[in-house]
Amino acid sequence: MKRTVIPWFVTLALVWCGLAAPSLAKSNDVAQIKALEQDLQEAFLAKDVAAIMKCYAPGDQLFVFDVVPPRQYAGFDAYKKDWEDTFTSFDGTVTFELNDLVIATDGHGLAYGHNIQHVTGKLKTGEPVDVTVRVTDVYKKNGGKWLIVHEHVSVPVDLNTGKPDLQSKP
Repeated sequence: MKRTVIPWFVTLALVWCGLAAPSLAKSNDVAQIKALEQDLQEAFLAKDVAAIMKCYAPGDQLFVFDVVPPRQYAGFDAYKKDWEDTFTSFDGTVTFELNDLVIATDGHGLAYGHNIQHVTGKLKTGEPVDVTVRVTDVYKKNGGKWLIVHEHVSVPVDLNTGKPDLQSKP
């Protein structure tokens, strides 16, 4: 009887490991992507463009639809310039809140996420900034590290007036 129980336990353990491993990998991937988003938030608060860009894929792998013109940023250098221009327009400190972060991964090196971001500050012109945007990111695992390869930042638009809803309440 002992001889039949041992193979059964070994088989059960192998099946469990096979079933558990993908969910553990996905859980670890989600944790790593959440850490990436935390790094991005901290870099934004510090207005550290170099640290922000460490969250994005290098070269032509990156493609972004930002909320500000132009329509798109193709490549790392174009988006880096967008961040540099953004921070040179601010006077003093900025706030950055990231809320409602949801991440899904396929367990094979691709993931996507969406969140709501709220930014406040003051422009060098003296004009206050208080903007809430919707962000969707596509992440790719590259050399064991998750990076953003596509980002889409948007705000709802009132179709009757053509004006953006910069507060974006649910």
